[in-house]
Amino acid sequence: MATAIEVVTAHGAGHGSHDGDDHAGHPPPSAGVDSRKLLMWLFLTSDCMFFGTLIATYMTYRNRSIDLQMPPYPNDIFDIPYTSVSAFVLLMSSLTMVLALAAIQRGNHRGLRIWLSATALLGAIFVGGQFFEFTTMAHEGLTLSSNIFGSTFFVLTGFHGAHVTIGVLWLLSLLFVSLRGGLPQEKSMDVEIAGLYWHFVDIVWIVIFTLVYLVPYPNPPEGAAEAAPHAFVRITDLGQHLMQALPF
Repeated sequence: MATAIEVVTAHGAGHGSHDGDDHAGHPPPSAGVDSRKLLMWLFLTSDCMFFGTLIATYMTYRNRSIDLQMPPYPNDIFDIPYTSVSAFVLLMSSLTMVLALAAIQRGNHRGLRIWLSATALLGAIFVGGQFFEFTTMAHEGLTLSSNIFGSTFFVLTGFHGAHVTIGVLWLLSLLFVSLRGGLPQEKSMDVEIAGLYWHFVDIVWIVIFTLVYLVPYPNPPEGAAEAAPHAFVRITDLGQHLMQALPF
């Protein structure tokens, strides 16, 4: 009897050992989605709604300054060929970002650094071009407070420029880490997440460029240039009268 019990016990222990080996050799399957990548998709979804709100606001008031005869007007300010070149530069940076990701996935660290540098350079060129465009518009009389067109335009494009600037700094940080040897092939997800953000910024600019620059604006009515200063003076006088009528 004792011998039989010992045999059964040994047989069960053998099965337990085999099961342990199976579990050790075959770890349980995972969902396959990196948590950082999922968080980036969630952030991009919220950012998409944020830019959607800004774009909807701009489209709602895009012709209001023309209706109110408050220059400067979009047709007098925009330089479409110049902005088209800037848009082309930003779109080309998406290609270099794809090449950077492909390089690290192949273990090509030299290629990774080259394409990260190219992407950051193209982004910096775009930001510099946007700063020059804003400065030129300010010299021509369009500011954040000049009219409704200026307010909505600078808020929308300014926030996008801020996103591009953040992306450039992110790419430069990855380049710095790579130069120090801290970005091996196993960490290609870091570059992929940065690429998701960069491609999103590029897609948003395609939408902004199309709706803000390429969709035609109506021409101001005849005599609007002469009538606008008088209208502004009347609005200013009305505001002063209202302020004087207040009890404090």
